[in-house]
Amino acid sequence: MGILCPCGVSVNAFSKRNHVELKGKCGTITGDLTYLADVCITTLGKSTLSLKFVDNECPSKNDFLFTANAITSVVCQKEKLGCSVTVRGTGIVNGKQYPFTAVFKDHVFPGHDSVRSFVIIGFFDQNGAVFVPQGSITAIGCQTL
Repeated sequence: MGILCPCGVSVNAFSKRNHVELKGKCGTITGDLTYLADVCITTLGKSTLSLKFVDNECPSKNDFLFTANAITSVVCQKEKLGCSVTVRGTGIVNGKQYPFTAVFKDHVFPGHDSVRSFVIIGFFDQNGAVFVPQGSITAIGCQTL
């Protein structure tokens, strides 16, 4: 019998050609986003979360990999359809640490989940919701809320 997770999220999602903002760049940059997460409120120290961005406009110029090094907060909220999970903490990109907030929503509408927002404060903003195929995001714990 494993450890019960009363609130968390599992993410394996990919989205093409998103218009994102990078601090210090004018306007938006188009690129592909890969989200991976395995987060549980009862095992924050073992939880993982990452975001990979691949620049479509100038290949390799603005590519980055963000990896959480401390997840400090997980909040689950039941909604009409599905569940949203907000994850906060800090992470590393290009050798520098930044705070982040990510909001994942399981079952936005039939066939779709979404990364409602992903902000690496002082570095990156995905600029609104990114829709991904249903099953890419699995919220854990809203069933008991």
